[in-house]
Amino acid sequence: MTAIPLGVPRRLVEFTLDGQEARVPEGSTILDACRAAGKDVPTLCQGDTLTPKNACRVCVVEVEGARTLAPACSRRAEQGMVVRTDTERARHSRKVVLELLASSVDLSTTPSVAQWIKEYEAKPDRFGPDAARVDEEPRVDNDLYVRDYGKCILCYKCVDACGDQWQNSFAISVSGRGFDARIAVEHDGPLTDSACVYCGNCIEVCPTGALSFKSEFDMRAAGTWDEERQTATTTVCAYCGVGCNLTLHVQDNEIVKVTSPHDNPVTHGNLCIKGRFGYQHVQNRD
Repeated sequence: MTAIPLGVPRRLVEFTLDGQEARVPEGSTILDACRAAGKDVPTLCQGDTLTPKNACRVCVVEVEGARTLAPACSRRAEQGMVVRTDTERARHSRKVVLELLASSVDLSTTPSVAQWIKEYEAKPDRFGPDAARVDEEPRVDNDLYVRDYGKCILCYKCVDACGDQWQNSFAISVSGRGFDARIAVEHDGPLTDSACVYCGNCIEVCPTGALSFKSEFDMRAAGTWDEERQTATTTVCAYCGVGCNLTLHVQDNEIVKVTSPHDNPVTHGNLCIKGRFGYQHVQNRD
């Protein structure tokens, strides 16, 4: 069980959310309030361990008195604010954003997106095959993880996780500008020639599967990846004395990938290469 440290008490902010009175601790975002109230506001680029980037714009809501729609993931709740999350304007905006994203990249492995496309009656094929932003095969240049640019929505979460928000390796950045912008390592070369330390923390935050475990990539290609048959067990990494929590995802009695609980006060979902990828000895039965 992960220990949650008690924080400094915060003043409660009172505002109106979809006609109902809402109270959240000062500093909470509108998205925090929506989730506390059980409201399903979709989002792709929001990460619970990263500073909001406002990249996808799927989570927009209406704030009374504001000229433009506000991103719920980063707009903080304010005293007396009036927020509406399910207006025609907000729903239309989400529909268009989903259509544009699903037209330009492959969202087939993005959690919940199929449900949102149906809910908002988005039509991903309305722009035709020419809308595809990238058309290239996944890059498989190492044994640990795969880069599939056909699924990248340029949310920059991997850049933030690799950079000053967590890993400080700065191996991943944005290359090119405008329509040519893409996530890349130095000189857009192979991962093996970059400053990447293979911690896999970029995979942990990727919302679409553009970065994925090699094990998952291979199993999906073979048609054997089945999350409904997988179990998840959280344990403590045995490699050193830091005490990082590992969540072992097991299918057919084999570890298929390792993640880390985001609410862990030490690691916040981050691991090193040994914790995330060094599990083969566990299932070596020779």
